[in-house]
Amino acid sequence: MRLATGWRILLCALIGFATPAQAQQGPVVVELFTSQGCAACPPADKLLESLADREDVIALGLHVDYWDYIGWADSFGQDKFSNRQKAYARAKGRSSVYTPQMIVGGIDEVKGSSMAQVMGTIGTHLSMKLTYDGVRINLSGTRGKDVSIEAVAPEGLPYAADVQLVRYKDAEDVEIMAGENAGRTISYRNIVTSWNVLGTWDGVGTFRRTVDVEGTDAVVIVIQEQGMGPIIAAARQR
Repeated sequence: MRLATGWRILLCALIGFATPAQAQQGPVVVELFTSQGCAACPPADKLLESLADREDVIALGLHVDYWDYIGWADSFGQDKFSNRQKAYARAKGRSSVYTPQMIVGGIDEVKGSSMAQVMGTIGTHLSMKLTYDGVRINLSGTRGKDVSIEAVAPEGLPYAADVQLVRYKDAEDVEIMAGENAGRTISYRNIVTSWNVLGTWDGVGTFRRTVDVEGTDAVVIVIQEQGMGPIIAAARQR
């Protein structure tokens, strides 16, 4: 898979747009698919914690619900997040999912507890020096009330993209009473509470939208190629 990804990046550079474009323009989006009921997940949750406050990374913890049957229902778990992970798997030609898994930039999938793999992959995305003049996102508005989104693609987009609104809670400690992690208290960071598509954008002209963002959860805008493709831009308002 890494070989195929490398060829895709090279091809995109040759024809004038980058995959992933986000690696050159701003923070890299890292999605951790995790579960409170998964014994293998705490090291990955700890690794996400180390990424949570970095300005060059948007680290997002998506709690799945498919491990709830083994004795502990994840208090942050949503079937929407399980479905997002399964959609990534289908897009990559796989029939199964696992935890802990990280997806970096919408492209690269790595074992979420492998520090070497995770940090190496993030480093690769951050160090890409390609020619694409990527999407620029500007966020403005009043915290806890609304946010105005403005996105411009100077060179257009090669494919249609979904503009998505993500909210996340900064931190919470959870005492787990049953299941594989029974008796442990685990600290979670950047806990995704919602992930919704605001609209489709073809990259022509400027995308503008103002949305209500009640509450204290952080706001992230993710622009991602349709079909679970590369994340081509992201911006955050904490």
